[in-house]
Amino acid sequence: MSTTTHHLSTPPAPWKSLFQAHLSKMPSPEFVLATLHPAAHDGPSSSSASSSAAAIPYLPRARFCIYRGMWAELPENKHNDAPMNERVYESDLPTFTSDVRMEKIPEIFATGPGHGAKAQSQGSGGGGPVEAVWWIKEVGTQWRVRGTAFVVGEDIEGAGDESSGVRTVKSQLGERMRVVKPDGEEGWSWATELTAHFGNCSPGMRGSWKNPPPGTPADHEPDEAHRLGQKVTDLEDKIARSNFRVVVIKPDLVESTDISDPEKARRHRYTFVSEKQEDGEMVGKWVDEVLWP
Repeated sequence: MSTTTHHLSTPPAPWKSLFQAHLSKMPSPEFVLATLHPAAHDGPSSSSASSSAAAIPYLPRARFCIYRGMWAELPENKHNDAPMNERVYESDLPTFTSDVRMEKIPEIFATGPGHGAKAQSQGSGGGGPVEAVWWIKEVGTQWRVRGTAFVVGEDIEGAGDESSGVRTVKSQLGERMRVVKPDGEEGWSWATELTAHFGNCSPGMRGSWKNPPPGTPADHEPDEAHRLGQKVTDLEDKIARSNFRVVVIKPDLVESTDISDPEKARRHRYTFVSEKQEDGEMVGKWVDEVLWP
């Protein structure tokens, strides 16, 4: 584990077990992910577009994604042949996978504190605001997770100096990774966790990261390496791995709105706060409010 990581003393989130129990009832844990898209980059340039961008710098973007478990807690999968880290950490950080060529990745970089350019979004980093929403009709409950998102790419470990993006990811996520096996920290690897997520996807899903570039005109057939419908079994497939990313949400606010019984409907709002103790140590905790829905 990199020494750039500091772990904030934080108890398990009070919402986590119920959230996971509810998701287990879904046929597929799909959710809507909302990001912010820089308005100046949306559509052809014009004076009216420029004035609109000045008034409204960002536009909303939403799409469906698949929840892939909490970071550092990848679920066991008998079909996953990738090496796995030991369960050294636990977290309350939801994950999903993406293609770096999708618009959501540069959006997460551009709206973060560093306002990263598209070229920077090819590696690890980010920090832009996101909101994820699940409607679990099986239990009549909506879950909303609001926070910042960080992208884990191939550069997360390797030779040479770490980029500022890699340092940011390890610092921001690491502070919310709780140690459950202290003697295993030295052997835990960010790169192994990334590969394990790749292996956790089906061959067809892995093949989608070799598709033609998303959003480009379909008036020409792609080359053989980028044709649709490929199945990838090689965990180190060069093209698929170069486009594959794990995105981790660091929640600041979580809400569950239970309307399964109209006479008892309630909304729980959990807000993450950190406080400095008398000894100077920073301690995190979740504050739970019960609200009318």
